[in-house]
Amino acid sequence: MRLILFLLKCIVGFLASVGLIVLLLGVAAGVFWQRVEEFREPAPEIPETTVLSLDLSSGVVERQSDNPLARARAGGAVVLHDAVDALDAAAADRRVKGLAVRLGRGSIGFAQAQELHQAVSRFRESGKPAYAFAETLNGMGAGATLHGYLTSAFDEVWMQPSGDWSVAGFKLESPFLRGLLDELGIQPRLEQREEYKGLKNQFTDRELPEPQRRNLQRLLDSWLAQVVDGLSEGRDLEAAKVRQLIDSAPLSAEDARDAGLIDRLDYRDAFEAALREAAGPDAENLDLRDYAAQRLGNLDEDAPRVAVIHGEGAVSLAESENNPIFGDVVMGSDTIAPAIREALEDDTVEAIIFRIDSPGGSYVASDTIWKAVRDAREAEKPIVVSMGNIAASGGYFVAAPANRIVAQPGTLTGSIGVVSGKFVFEGLWDKLEVNFDGVQAGKQADFWSPNSDFSDAQWQRLQELLDETYADFTGKVAEGRGLSPTQVREAAQGKVWSGADAREMGLVDELGGFRHAVAVAKSLAGIDEATRVRLQPFPAPEDPLRKFLSQALKGRVDSPAARTLGRIVQTLQPLVDALTLLEGTSGEQRLRASHLVEETARPH
Repeated sequence: MRLILFLLKCIVGFLASVGLIVLLLGVAAGVFWQRVEEFREPAPEIPETTVLSLDLSSGVVERQSDNPLARARAGGAVVLHDAVDALDAAAADRRVKGLAVRLGRGSIGFAQAQELHQAVSRFRESGKPAYAFAETLNGMGAGATLHGYLTSAFDEVWMQPSGDWSVAGFKLESPFLRGLLDELGIQPRLEQREEYKGLKNQFTDRELPEPQRRNLQRLLDSWLAQVVDGLSEGRDLEAAKVRQLIDSAPLSAEDARDAGLIDRLDYRDAFEAALREAAGPDAENLDLRDYAAQRLGNLDEDAPRVAVIHGEGAVSLAESENNPIFGDVVMGSDTIAPAIREALEDDTVEAIIFRIDSPGGSYVASDTIWKAVRDAREAEKPIVVSMGNIAASGGYFVAAPANRIVAQPGTLTGSIGVVSGKFVFEGLWDKLEVNFDGVQAGKQADFWSPNSDFSDAQWQRLQELLDETYADFTGKVAEGRGLSPTQVREAAQGKVWSGADAREMGLVDELGGFRHAVAVAKSLAGIDEATRVRLQPFPAPEDPLRKFLSQALKGRVDSPAARTLGRIVQTLQPLVDALTLLEGTSGEQRLRASHLVEETARPH
């Protein structure tokens, strides 16, 4: 028995050590990153005859993470706004003769694809050619469709002869878990406002309710119409013909060329050679990111400042995180609200752009950010929301009081509704022959306990809370957007909209990307349209290693790696205590002491 306990404790110790290793690796990576930064070669000079190249195969991101491990994981991911700014600068740069983009792979959202599409189109309007190459346009999900939509922005599109054109449209589907939960004995006790919200039904139903089916179908129809319009205009094809081709996908590369969707079939080396020949014998390739590093750094110190605040991921009562290596991309109210206030109080900041890419989350956290946005508007410092791929539920709520809301036609937005409740595990415990028993002080102390159902009075109270929250949500949307109760009700009920439809409903002011949001902010602030502005991130970025060491010396380490370690230790501690308890009375005393310290220290 003692041998078994010893082996179990060794396993637990090893798992806990993994957390420490993660933390140490984070520190080591920070040190290494700092050294790399010191010896990084400066961006190459821009040749007199330049062809810019952009490879999307590593995907597109809103911004770079401050965490070096997350940056390494992202690899060559394109930072959307840097790429757009660089393309706009290149359009007016006499040294840049053309653009070559590699498509077909890499994660990208619809709003991001539209923003790149618009930037490439503006580049072409300057009279400079833009060419695209894809080995294939194939793959799971909407990726092939979005990359296929992007091809419509280019003068010429090349594809490898063995490739496929699988621009087949969009499909949204969710797992409905009622059968599994019934089998496990888990009862979903959830409620929502209103019927289109949808989250509750994934656990309480076995299929998609009809109202939600109609709403989601409208969303996908809007998305597909935008793809069809883009391909129709860009490839000079009738819209009906484009729809027919989409419904016939996948097409071979040869069939796609014959249909006018692709211009030439050949390999990448031939594509690059043809581009060099078109640009001239002295043309040199330059990565768009290197061009951005050279071109975009030249800005006068006294240029007008516009604050840029990024809110990405689920809205949470916490600090923001942008660390996908640990799965943490969070719009934290503890970061966003102070950042807005800081920009508001900074006399050198003439306007604020709040970039949102969020599916929602905590209502209380959303309300905290909403208050900061409203304060900025009432202080008459313009605040403009720029929506990315998604701004739904709490992600829309925080945008409502802004002076202007700008979204792409493909931005998923709305979902004005609330959902709450709990899962009751009584049936599962019965199946496992586990019995929970104990005592409580306070009639409602078990309100959120997963080990007992809501009483009738508690269920009624939950309904009242949902009604109050939904009324607050819709009331603040009506106030911020200047809509009547009838208009808000039609736009709300949990419905989701494309950005194009959201504008028709009054939820969005204008269609466009981040660049357009900057133009709107300049106009509201009285800055001349031709004046370049300094886009200042708030809060100011911190060096991750310096921040880690500073917090460690103060005794309050706060980093993604440290939080991961804390979660590991917290999760494993009950198992360690239980193993210790099995070893004898001393273990029992330690377990009791640990429990008492935890309970007395926790605020209620």
